[in-house]
Amino acid sequence: MNPVYIGERNRGVAPAAPGEFAPLRIGPLLPDVPVVLAPMAGITNPPFRSLCRSFGAGLYVSEMITARALVEGNAKTLRLAGFAPDEKPRSLQLYAVDAHYTGEAVRWLVGEGHVDHIDLNFGCPVRKVTRRGGGAAIPLKRNLLRSIVRAAVCAAEDIPVTIKFRIGVDDRYRTSLDTGRIGEDEGCAAVALHARTAAQLYDGEAEWEAIAELKQAVRSIPVLGNGDIWEAWDALRMLRETGCDGVVVGRGCLGRPWLFRDLADLFAGREPEDPPHFGEVARVMRDHAGRLAEWMGPRFGVRNFRKHATWYTKGFPGSARLRDALIRIETLAELAAILERVDPDERFPPSAMRLPRGKRGGRQKVALPEGYLDELDDATPPAGELAAAAESGG
Repeated sequence: MNPVYIGERNRGVAPAAPGEFAPLRIGPLLPDVPVVLAPMAGITNPPFRSLCRSFGAGLYVSEMITARALVEGNAKTLRLAGFAPDEKPRSLQLYAVDAHYTGEAVRWLVGEGHVDHIDLNFGCPVRKVTRRGGGAAIPLKRNLLRSIVRAAVCAAEDIPVTIKFRIGVDDRYRTSLDTGRIGEDEGCAAVALHARTAAQLYDGEAEWEAIAELKQAVRSIPVLGNGDIWEAWDALRMLRETGCDGVVVGRGCLGRPWLFRDLADLFAGREPEDPPHFGEVARVMRDHAGRLAEWMGPRFGVRNFRKHATWYTKGFPGSARLRDALIRIETLAELAAILERVDPDERFPPSAMRLPRGKRGGRQKVALPEGYLDELDDATPPAGELAAAAESGG
C-alpha cells in the first residue's frame, strides 16, 4: 500500500508473517481470517453482510434480535433474523434479559436449523435500555448474567455461543474480567470486548489495554477485541499489542466494505491495495443500494441506503454538497445520476482514512433503575417490558 494511505500510528507495521497467528476457532467454526463483523442495528442486514463477504472472508454477524420478540413470533423480528440463501455460516446476535426467553429463543433457532453461531449482547449502552436494567447493565449482576449465558449454552447444543460486552458501565464499575470469566465457565466458545465503557459510548480512543487484561484472565477460549479498527493495519497492531485471538470490526467498515479485502491481504502476508478511486466507490455504492432495494423493496431500500451514501463519500472533495443531494434520493436512478457528476478518477483522500463514521462521540451518565446497585448479587431479571435496544449492537 502507498505509504500515504497508512495512518501515522501504523507506519512500520508489517503484514502478518507465516504462522504468526493461530487460526481463530469458535466451536466448530474456523474462519479463514480472525475477523468478525460487529452487529450494528439497521446496518448489518443480509445485503450489507453479503456485500462485505464479497470482499473477504470472516464471520458476519446479523443485526441484534430481541429474544422475547423472536419467541412471540413478531413479524419484523423474524424478518430481521433472516439470512440470504447463500449465507454460510449464519451468525446471529441475540439481545436477552432473562434465562427463560433466552433459552426459548435459542431452542427455536437451533431447532429450526436457523443458525450456525449465536452471539449474546451485553454491551448495549442506550439509555432507554440500561435504565431498565438491560444491555450493558446486566454484567453488573453476575448471577443474572450467568443464568442467561447458561440458558443459551444449554439450549444451543452443538451451536457455539459467544458473548460481547464492554469494559463496564463506567470507570467505577469495570466488569469485563468477571464477565469474560463467566462466559468461559459457562461454556461460551469465545468472548468479545468492546474496549470502552457504556459511559463512553463511542467517544475517545478504545482502551486496548483492557483487551490484553481480558486475554490474561480468559485462557481456555478465544478473546476478540473491538474498538478503533479503522484500517486493516489496526487489526494487526491490536493482535500484536494485546495478544487477542481476533478482531471485531464495527464502524471502520461503514462506507468502506473493502476493509475486509485489506484484512484478508494483511493476514495472508500481503500488502493491501490502495483504496479505490471514486469510480470504483460509486460502483460499490450502486451495488449496495441495489442489494438493499431487492431485499427491502425499492422505496425502503433506497431510503435505508441514504446513511450509507454519506459514509461512502465522507472526505472526498466537495462531499458536503454531494451528501446533501444523496440524503434526498428516492430511486436508484437518482443515485446513479448524482454519482455520474463526480470525476471517477478522483483519488481517495488520505485524510478520509480514519474519519469517524456511524455512531457519534460524546459521553453519558449511564442510567440505571433506581436501587439497581444496591443488590448486585440479585439474579432477578429486569422488571417490565424492556425496549428492544434496536439502536445499538454494543
